[in-house]
Amino acid sequence: MLLHIVARGRIGRGPEAELVDRYARRIAWPFRVTELPDSGGRMPALEPNSALIALDEKGEQLGSVELARKLERWRDDGRREARFLIGAADGHAAADRDTADLLLAFGRATWPHLMARAMLAEQLWRATSILANHPYHRDG
Repeated sequence: MLLHIVARGRIGRGPEAELVDRYARRIAWPFRVTELPDSGGRMPALEPNSALIALDEKGEQLGSVELARKLERWRDDGRREARFLIGAADGHAAADRDTADLLLAFGRATWPHLMARAMLAEQLWRATSILANHPYHRDG
């Protein structure tokens, strides 16, 4: 299953981009990042039988193991892609929120988009590591 981050805005070459790249290289599953302009720009077509996850401050707050189990279920159900949307400063279009399989929050705080991208890449690496029984992750 492809793990795909679709984010509004350009990350450039700062420390956040280095973090995203660091975790992207560690993820053993197919992984892609697509950047869109802050406003406008067409979302790549979503393959049928894909999961759509929108990062949203009002979404569910999942622990790393819970996120790993969701990815595992989607993968085992034959989902082709898990697409994670990071919106622009104004958030997501209503259609994206309404059609999302999951609204996901990294706590109740509002995070800068560049940090959210790095945090998501880390959590995807961690989730795939958990599913591979990698000894790095420790439960409680």
